Amino acid sequence: MTHPPNAPAAPAGSAAQAPARPAGVPAQPSPAPGAAPPAGRSAWSVGRERLRVATTTEPGRLQILGAVLALLVVAFGAVTALQVDDRTTAADDVVSRSQPLSADAAAIYRSLADADTTAASGFLAGTLEPAESRARYDRDIATAARLLVKAAASTDGSGPSAREIATLNQQLPRYTGLIERARAANRQGLPLGGAYLRYASQQMTSTLLPAAERLYEAETVRLREDDASARSWPLLALGLGLGTLAALAWAQHRTYARTNRVLNHGLLAATAATVAVLLWLITAHTVARAGLDTARAQGQESLQALNTARIGSLTARANENLTLVARGAVLTEDGRNDKYEAAYTSSMATLTSALATAREHADDDAGRGPVDEAASRTAEWKQRHKDARAKDEAGDFEGALERIVGSEGSGRAGQAEQAGQAGNSTGQSFDQVDAALDRALAHEQDEFTRAAGDARDALTALPLGAAALGILGAAGAVLGINRRLSEYR
Repeated sequence: MTHPPNAPAAPAGSAAQAPARPAGVPAQPSPAPGAAPPAGRSAWSVGRERLRVATTTEPGRLQILGAVLALLVVAFGAVTALQVDDRTTAADDVVSRSQPLSADAAAIYRSLADADTTAASGFLAGTLEPAESRARYDRDIATAARLLVKAAASTDGSGPSAREIATLNQQLPRYTGLIERARAANRQGLPLGGAYLRYASQQMTSTLLPAAERLYEAETVRLREDDASARSWPLLALGLGLGTLAALAWAQHRTYARTNRVLNHGLLAATAATVAVLLWLITAHTVARAGLDTARAQGQESLQALNTARIGSLTARANENLTLVARGAVLTEDGRNDKYEAAYTSSMATLTSALATAREHADDDAGRGPVDEAASRTAEWKQRHKDARAKDEAGDFEGALERIVGSEGSGRAGQAEQAGQAGNSTGQSFDQVDAALDRALAHEQDEFTRAAGDARDALTALPLGAAALGILGAAGAVLGINRRLSEYR
């Protein structure tokens, strides 16, 4: 029996020694201890790389397509809601703010002019002013003051309207003070009363009425701006809607070309929602524009013509009365004609022209009837004024006064009736013209409010509907794309 030879034990630590390096092989440098690993890339670079990789695969492209389609549909719904809401607000301003303020400004002018006319008529009635004339004057002043407070609360404190309102509030007490002085002197039979009345009327025609007219013009400009804002087309929403529709059509064509499937239900739902919003937008805005066109043509323009006619009648009546108060003491700049008679002639021309314009804008018998009556009474007024002027120029002042004011007595000392309520006086014609214009204004105001209200109502539900359909359309686009993505899982 043989045994292997006993080998000597290896020295300690020899197991840890590296194997011998073959001859001729150079020594390799050992790595530096603690060396840092290569620096990582930025988040932007990583994201860009992932996007690049995603665009090279069909699932990645589908994810990007779904996100873009959803964003387009939501953006279309949001932009439509915002733009239509702006136009709905403008249409509501036309109905509830701009047009009422414009009408109030015209009413302020009418109240001031009628107060001046009534004051002169009461002065001509004699030393005892009729109670009805005084009540009418007080009512006009109270109406003007109330409407000024209302206008001040509804306008910008730094705008042109605010400046005119401040002027009116400052000058109106001065005017009423002059009228009271004229009345006090007239009750005492003092000629100074006529001078006070002429000065008060001058303040009215040179300061108060121009300020009221500028206020009316400023509010009318605001009305036109709101009307233009309400009728302007939402071009951004329309363009975005057409772009979204084109993107959805392309996505469906792409799906058909790659899968040979005619319809993708999700994309079809998104397309239907987009088409619904687009058609709703076009239809509603067309209806709204038509309503605003009707309101402007049959209401707003008629109201402007009728307001001009009423202002003309009021100023004509005031100047007619002042012709008798002044009795030729105030002449035109050339010194040839009576100033108030010339102003009367100019105001009557304005009245006649405005009535013709209002007749053209009236679109039904209910609107034309009062205008025709006003025109007929205006012609009668002119003839009666001509007769009164003939008597005045012939030296028959009492006869002229009866033709202008109307009285049952034969002179100023007789018991005078309220201006415009007796016999064949021009005052009676004026009151009939004013009553006819009042009916015409009420009719046209109703037509304007109804047409503008219909325009506003056509847009009311669209903002909420567009937003809801936009969300539903985006959900449909995402579901449609996810249906395709599920085929890759």
